[in-house]
Amino acid sequence: MKQILIFDTTLRDGSQGVGVSFTTEDKIKIARVLDSFGVSYVEGGWPGSGPKDDLFFEQMKKSPLKRAKLTAFGCTRRKDKKTSEDETLRAIIKSGVKTVCIFGKAWDLHVKCALKTTNEENLKMIYESIAFLKSKKLEVLFDAEHYFDGYKSNKRYALKVIKTAITAGANIVCLCETNGGMLPSDIQSIVKETRSAFPNVKFGIHAHNDSDCAVANSIAAIEEGCILAQGTVNGIGERCGNTNLCSLVPALQIKRNYDCIPKKSMRKLSELSIYVDEIANIVPNDSDPYVGRNAFAHKAGVHVSAIKNNPETYEHINPLTIGNERRILVSDLAGKSNVVSKAIEMAIGIEDAPEKVKEIIDTVKEKEHNGYQYEDADASFFLLTKKAFGTFKSFFNLKGYRVSVEKDINGNIISEATIKLDINGKEEHTVAEGDGPVNALDNCLRKALINYYPAVKNIFLTDFKVRVVNRDATTAAKVRVLIESSDSSKKWGTIGVSENIIDASWQALTDSVEYKLLK
Repeated sequence: MKQILIFDTTLRDGSQGVGVSFTTEDKIKIARVLDSFGVSYVEGGWPGSGPKDDLFFEQMKKSPLKRAKLTAFGCTRRKDKKTSEDETLRAIIKSGVKTVCIFGKAWDLHVKCALKTTNEENLKMIYESIAFLKSKKLEVLFDAEHYFDGYKSNKRYALKVIKTAITAGANIVCLCETNGGMLPSDIQSIVKETRSAFPNVKFGIHAHNDSDCAVANSIAAIEEGCILAQGTVNGIGERCGNTNLCSLVPALQIKRNYDCIPKKSMRKLSELSIYVDEIANIVPNDSDPYVGRNAFAHKAGVHVSAIKNNPETYEHINPLTIGNERRILVSDLAGKSNVVSKAIEMAIGIEDAPEKVKEIIDTVKEKEHNGYQYEDADASFFLLTKKAFGTFKSFFNLKGYRVSVEKDINGNIISEATIKLDINGKEEHTVAEGDGPVNALDNCLRKALINYYPAVKNIFLTDFKVRVVNRDATTAAKVRVLIESSDSSKKWGTIGVSENIIDASWQALTDSVEYKLLK
């Protein structure tokens, strides 16, 4: 089994993504999780670029990583400057790392337009910078920036850049597809030719995703002999992002039998993906391959029927191997297999009641025709099923509610809800305020129920989504409200649909409470 070194640059290149901003504490947390996960290198940032990165490296000196090599990033010396006097190189030395990754220009267009110097001076900058860092006993990785564009534009010069880095002592040369526009066949042919020119050199690949090929390009480079892959968790990064390690690592290790991370860590992949998104304050992409919530979600009845017999029919790997899970969705496309599988998942035995299964399917299709959607509303589907079987217990009955919103002369907005409920034959009449009409309604409902059902105090609303169902109806359109609730140990989704957003919210709120009480 051939080892592939995984070089994580989430904390450096990933932080350049739009909307991504890590605090020093965020970076320390992610670095430790990546170390535990088993990557080979954690690129922590650019020493000297700002207080945040400087503080990060200072903090990491006190408590080093256990497995991964903490790596500092930087550039070659500035033109017409001595390496010993260059601020970037001095900051790298001061950071206390034992491994550094510096980049230099491999495309003569950049030498002319960005550095505004000569090709020869650029080669000197590369050679002297690497040699200086090597003299300080550091492991040096050289990022040949824009290598593939440079190779296509001026092959001879691009190869000179590589030779210069090797001669200066670079441990690994990373071929960078910085603009992200190459296709796998481009990467394959150029890596092959480059390795033929330098057969004994260790090469890596650093790809961007502007043509949506970063993962494919990285795989192509690895299959042509590169031994290191750079990327970020969830592919975050500048413009369209970087190689997504959450896709690359399982592709290489599970499908190609490369050794990238410890085997036991593969089951933590989905957890890692969610963890980084949470710290970066990014909404997870449910449709991400491997780790996305929809990666193993099955909606069509034919698919669900097939995977019941053999999951390989519609799943390219076992979701458990990367810490994900299979989801059976119920919708207007559902067949008997969907409903039965979903009911079994919810511990409702309905296999021996085919007439009830048909009734549930017909109800779901009718409701979806009217705007309901049960893919993210498992709890509402659970209640629908219980009602179809006549096993639903009503905990309260609505006699009426009223919601008012008032804006005073000072611009303060006050929302108030009034509810009348019949609870076990007793009338409860409560009033409550809230931060908006839905919150007021939620507070009022809890206030009415708390003395009868103390469990409602443990319910928390964790997400609230509103979607217009029939846009052509403009202000008279139906709205779909999806609510995600939690009791600290489990999450569940409920749905409501109405021309009135308050009524749709009421449906979803009451489903959430009744589901909790039933369970």
